[in-house]
Amino acid sequence: MASADLPIEILHALDKSTPLLSSEAFPNVKFLDLKSALDRLASREMIRYDTLEREEAILEPEGEQIAANGSHEARVFEVLRKAVEGLTVQELEKEIGDKNITKLGQGKAFKEKWISKTKDGKLQATKDSIDDLTQQQMQTIQNTKTLPDPKVLAELKKRKLVRMEKVITFKLHKGPKFALEIPEEAIDLTPEMIANGSWKTVTWKPYNFKARGADQYAGALHPLNKVRAEFRQIFFEMGFEEMPTDKYVESGFWNFDALFVPQQHPARDMQDTFFISDPKVADPPRAESAEDKRDYDTYWDDVRAVHQNGKYGSIGYRYPWSGDESLRLVLRRTHTTAISANMLYKLASKKGPDGRPPPARYFSIDRVFRNETVDNTHLAEFHQVEGVIADYGLTLGGLMEFMVVFFGRMGLTDLKFKPAYNPYTEPSMEIFAWHQGLGKLVEIGNSGMFRPEMLEPMGLPKDLRVYGWGLSLERPTMIKYGISNIRDLLGHKVDLGFVRNNPAVRLDKN
Repeated sequence: MASADLPIEILHALDKSTPLLSSEAFPNVKFLDLKSALDRLASREMIRYDTLEREEAILEPEGEQIAANGSHEARVFEVLRKAVEGLTVQELEKEIGDKNITKLGQGKAFKEKWISKTKDGKLQATKDSIDDLTQQQMQTIQNTKTLPDPKVLAELKKRKLVRMEKVITFKLHKGPKFALEIPEEAIDLTPEMIANGSWKTVTWKPYNFKARGADQYAGALHPLNKVRAEFRQIFFEMGFEEMPTDKYVESGFWNFDALFVPQQHPARDMQDTFFISDPKVADPPRAESAEDKRDYDTYWDDVRAVHQNGKYGSIGYRYPWSGDESLRLVLRRTHTTAISANMLYKLASKKGPDGRPPPARYFSIDRVFRNETVDNTHLAEFHQVEGVIADYGLTLGGLMEFMVVFFGRMGLTDLKFKPAYNPYTEPSMEIFAWHQGLGKLVEIGNSGMFRPEMLEPMGLPKDLRVYGWGLSLERPTMIKYGISNIRDLLGHKVDLGFVRNNPAVRLDKN
């Protein structure tokens, strides 16, 4: 039946019998063609229809095979019944001709006690006849499409013999403007119609204001960028300055040594860090512009001293510090704290009204790289959110209070703090919050107060304290968007449809 003739066919069928079920009157018409024809007639009030939905059991290929030839267990039984003296497993496989059917049927037949094993290890039938209920169920579903008992249906679905499909049927009724012919309808108003006045009497095609417009496939922000924008707004509202994070390669000096991370630390091994092979090393720290008057040589020597022999009241790590190891190049940082160290060193050269470095608030959100094993929650690259506050007279209690305010902006309350270890902060704390969806505490960040061994070599005053904390960008994004596998959020497996259709996010809203 041509789709152009279908509306007329529907009208004539409905004229003979009303109400009318589409499944009985038009069983072979494609669903989309039928729905289009019904909507065309319903928009003109020539018909009206109700949508009826039901689930129907459909046989899988294995179920169709059982309906035709019998269940696996019945086929095993029948072969053994004919072999009076019994068969070995190998002989049974040869008779049936399918190793999989033999294996599955043998187990089910044993469970039903249709067969047993003789003393010499052969299989034999224990009954003269059986009722193959599985075949009967398959044939009933195949012929009548009716659903068996829920428990039976669950077992058949578990065995992958049947699947459920949603079937949509339309119940048709005559509408207030029912007729056997569809009147011709004008689409456009022409000059001729205005001149002869026919526009007053023609039948106009009605507008369908419910029709969806064509998808324009406009550009869309990635979920990570949406959450990143929320974080940036929180930082700006709290008076922070964004740090520059435009370096893809960083030296081990800023990434590790300036942070008082010992050169024997596991994080510096190949298992955790991507090292650059060409070139392998960077130049020592030096001025980046003519205006930069800082003494980098002294800073280099002080970092060496605080690691090797101790300085500024610290005994150091007591190991032979290597300048070559410090200059090894790593792929764009293993953490954004490398940028924080550089910014704090620059802060030491600034002078406030009292002649000392002024208080400062810095933040950064950027990608970092670590040589990690990839799984559902870890990638070799991810984004880190980091904040730093430098001021005089800061205390650990003030850090905890600030964390409550900061994470409260994201809708996270009832924070818990746990002591932790970081090479460059002391004291250090892991931060936990209650996750309503998971019903447990989850770690949301790490924090601490930067050590004097890190700050004083930079030239910062002893009474200047620095808060530091960080968290990943991916974890809150996965929680907000209900994503369980990080590879669905970042990387080559991301569904572009998800990126186009994902909603806006508010960190302070559940």
